[in-house]
Amino acid sequence: MTLGRSHRPDYRIVLYMGLLMLLGLVVIYAIGTLRANALNQASGAGAFSDTYFVLKQAMSLALAVAAFAAFAILPFVFARRYADAVLIVGLGLSALLFMAGLLDAPFVQCTNGACRWFDFGALGGLQPAELLKFGTLLYAAGFLSRRSEQGLINDFGRTILPLLLVLAAGMLCTVVLQKDMGTGLTLVSLVAVMLMVAGISWQWGVRLLVALLVVGAGLTLTAPHRMERLATFLEGDSASVTTADAESYHITQAKIAIGTGGLLGVGIGNSIQATGYLPESINDSVFAIMGETFGFVGLVAIIALFCGLLMRLLKVSDRSSDTWMKLVAAGVFGWLGSHIILNIASMIGIFPLTGITLPLLSFGGTSMVFMAAALGLVFQISRYTSYSNDKKEVQYAYSGSGRGLGRTRDARRRRSA
Repeated sequence: MTLGRSHRPDYRIVLYMGLLMLLGLVVIYAIGTLRANALNQASGAGAFSDTYFVLKQAMSLALAVAAFAAFAILPFVFARRYADAVLIVGLGLSALLFMAGLLDAPFVQCTNGACRWFDFGALGGLQPAELLKFGTLLYAAGFLSRRSEQGLINDFGRTILPLLLVLAAGMLCTVVLQKDMGTGLTLVSLVAVMLMVAGISWQWGVRLLVALLVVGAGLTLTAPHRMERLATFLEGDSASVTTADAESYHITQAKIAIGTGGLLGVGIGNSIQATGYLPESINDSVFAIMGETFGFVGLVAIIALFCGLLMRLLKVSDRSSDTWMKLVAAGVFGWLGSHIILNIASMIGIFPLTGITLPLLSFGGTSMVFMAAALGLVFQISRYTSYSNDKKEVQYAYSGSGRGLGRTRDARRRRSA
């Protein structure tokens, strides 16, 4: 890796990330009590205090900030050296989670037949899928950067097939074993963006797209719960009238929340849907709750923050001279962008429900920590981007002051003397 001269990093990445995190904490503070009361009433016990969710979110935010700082400072060589190990650990923990779920282990948290978390009690939980995303990002960046330098990006046997096998292993652990289609789509998006940036030909791009569509259709048709979600999506607004399943109820309540918010929202602490009507109000459905709280204007502002962050990631990728750095920034763009699009699209009814979090805003620690770690890595990469702007050089060379590139004022005075 050839690093250029370091310079001031892109602090707008920190700005956008920080604003989104703080906004998420404010919303969790506002609806956490409502969520706790709803859960206590449903269970008939007082297991959740009024401050339970906001305190856990604050702890998650602190861990995320620490992860961001660590990867913003940690030398690149460590991320590249241990990329394979991170991927293997992610795959291993995902497989272990599945086997522990079959044995009904007490440290595994299962919901609706899907086991996706290790539960360590007061110490918190761990979702291996998030580590798997991070490992896939690091592995694919290193692998594709080497193949790019060798001119083998479009070589099926040495590049495409090995990468497809890694992707297939990740899909097996998430989509099949954990019944998590959302994470599978994120892995595909992450790798797809990196392949495009690496320079894959359009012929191979079309072939891979067709293959992924076939695999996606197969995974959907063989899973009853995915077929139910797809049927609910295809029925559209009539689903709430013609069906009474959980999926139609979820999307109907999400639309009610967004519609209730109107233009400016009902205000912080006045949410009705968060009292128990909208499932997963602090997790996957937090965008709908924000629509109810802040209204259309607030949602536009939130989307603008996400767009600003995504644009910074694209700029870092575009200005990185090193292939590995370019691919890491592009991969984080695909990771973050897929989460945003899938979550928001499902909440407004233009995509089937996938059960995927809204980055930096949804309640939960593992997702926020690994996303912050990835953003910290891009923040460090932004120190070494190149600024080969010809217009800026021309401006300095032919400015009205008459000062040429590399010429000091003292030299100009000596010449005039």
